[in-house]
This record gives sequence, C-alpha cells and structure tokens, in this order.
Amino acid sequence: MNTKQFSRGLRVGVPISLGYLAVSFTLGITAKNAGLSAFQATLTSLLVNASAGQYAAFTMMAAQGGYWEIAILEAVTNARYILMSCALSQKLPAASKLWHRLVIGFNVNDEIFGMAIAEQGKLNPFYYFGMMTVAMPGWALGTFLGTSVGNVLPANVVSALSVGLYGMFLAVIIPASRKSKVILGVVVVSMAASFALECIPLFASLASGTRIILLTVVIAAGAALLFPVKEEEKEGEGHGA
Repeated sequence: MNTKQFSRGLRVGVPISLGYLAVSFTLGITAKNAGLSAFQATLTSLLVNASAGQYAAFTMMAAQGGYWEIAILEAVTNARYILMSCALSQKLPAASKLWHRLVIGFNVNDEIFGMAIAEQGKLNPFYYFGMMTVAMPGWALGTFLGTSVGNVLPANVVSALSVGLYGMFLAVIIPASRKSKVILGVVVVSMAASFALECIPLFASLASGTRIILLTVVIAAGAALLFPVKEEEKEGEGHGA
C-alpha cells in the first residue's frame, strides 16, 4: 500500500515540479542579482523550498540587510506554514511515525499542501513523500537555471513564467469547489476578503504573509463553526479511501 501511494505521489508531483521549474527560474535571477552563485542559490532551494521566503531573503541580501532583519522578515513571511503544519498534523493517521512527521514538516509548501489536504480521509505519508521526491528537484533545478542563464531570456518571457503556479492553484480548488458548496463559498469569501484587505489602508500596510494568516484563521474558524464536519464522517472516509 505504501509503495502504491508513493508511486501515486510521484505522478501527482510531476505537474507541481514543472510549475516549480518555471517559477523558480525567476527566483534564480533574483538570487544572482543578490550576488549568490549558482551553487549557493540551488542549495538554498533544496534546503528551504519556500518561494516567498526566498524572494524576501534574496531581496534583503541585495539591500545589505542585517542577520536580524532577515530573520524577522523570514519569520513573518513564512508564518503561514505554521497553520499548514497544524492542518497536516490533523490529517495524518494517529499511527504515523515520528520520522514521517519530521520529513513532511521539512517540506510544507502551498502546492503540495493543497494536494495533501484535498485527499479524502486520512493522508498516507508516502503519498506526500512521492510528491516531495519529484517537486523539490524541480524547484532546485529551476533556481539553478535561472541563476546560470536567466539573464539571457527576454524580460517578458521571464515574467510569463511566473504565472505558472496560478493555474496549479486553480486545479486544486476547482474540483473541490464543484463537489462542495461549502468549499465553494469559502473560496469565494476568501477571494473577496483578500481583495478587500488589499484596498483597506489599515490592512494594506501589513505584510502579505500576515494578511494571509489573519484571513486563514478568521475564515477557517467561521467555516468550522457554521459548517462542522462530524468526526464519524471523516473516519468513514478514511476507511473507504
């Protein structure tokens, strides 16, 4: 069963990896402009694998920011992964081993998290491992190529590559929204609230990561209170998966 789930994760991870390859290409250009070598930028992508956090760090490096400034910026930018990790911890079977949780915790990011949460019932850790195995090298390779040959491509081509993951996000939320009116409502409310916070001066000044955390906590809590999922239903889904 674990081998089958790992193989399924490999297949699901292929489009994620291709999207990462395109998007991290622009990240590599940012790293090169910050003075990093191809090796340094690629190693960063292998160890961190967080787009917004890496962009923020490279930008701060280019501006000659201090260690504490970079550390604080990273903490704010990547704080949303705390919420994702909490959600994944509830998604894993109670019998999951510690090393399963540690490996998953090493690579919590938006796209793989979206595919994992979309699973019916409990999440098999080896399905997650399969996605990681394909997706992480794609992110690192794109960073390497962007650092090495990124400045050769025209600016409009590089800009076009950066929209690749938006299609992937749509592929994650649309099927789930078609099956559940509650999920569809949450998606619509989330989009409208995100746009509203961008326009309200009080919230527009906040970092994007902070706004995401606020929206996630408030909207998710509201949906859980208004449309609770019975534990019996969740367990039934897990046995049928």
